Amino acid sequence: MTDQAEQASAAQSATPEIPGKPTSASRTTLSHIMTHGDTNLLGTVHGGVIMKLVDDAAGAVAGRHSGGPAVTASMDEMAFLEPVRVGDLVHVKAQVNWTGRSSMEVGVRVMAERWNESTPATQVGSAYLVFAAVDADGKPRTVPPVLPESEKDRRRYQEAQIRRTHRLARRRAILELREKRIAEGFQD
Repeated sequence: MTDQAEQASAAQSATPEIPGKPTSASRTTLSHIMTHGDTNLLGTVHGGVIMKLVDDAAGAVAGRHSGGPAVTASMDEMAFLEPVRVGDLVHVKAQVNWTGRSSMEVGVRVMAERWNESTPATQVGSAYLVFAAVDADGKPRTVPPVLPESEKDRRRYQEAQIRRTHRLARRRAILELREKRIAEGFQD
């Protein structure tokens, strides 16, 4: 049994009332055609427009996986690989890569193709977002473990664990530095 499968199995046994869900259960694609209203001063699609589509698709996936509301906790590594132009049909593909107790990492790939051509879509961006599942009072709630189905899903799960470790270490280091500066008399 792989480490991920063992962890998913352990997470399932720790919360038997919430069965795991396969990666494919919540995977989704959101498509949108870019218009002049989406452009920046350079005449290409504004990065913020793409980021909103990324957040929308990731939010839908997080809500599907968790079975209810989920809020964006962070967005990591938003990479813009190619410009998007007016007339491009943008496809935002998202899936849950990893789950914790109440949080989920969602991986997003942004593809674009010309609306009037039969050429294949090319990757123009990618991002990783962390969502927290919340109840009606806005308090964290438990999410089902994600069950990777393919070798690619297992790789994404492992990489998500590395990113989580780095996010937590970065947060801890920043808090320690702030506490040290306060103890030294600096009021930032």
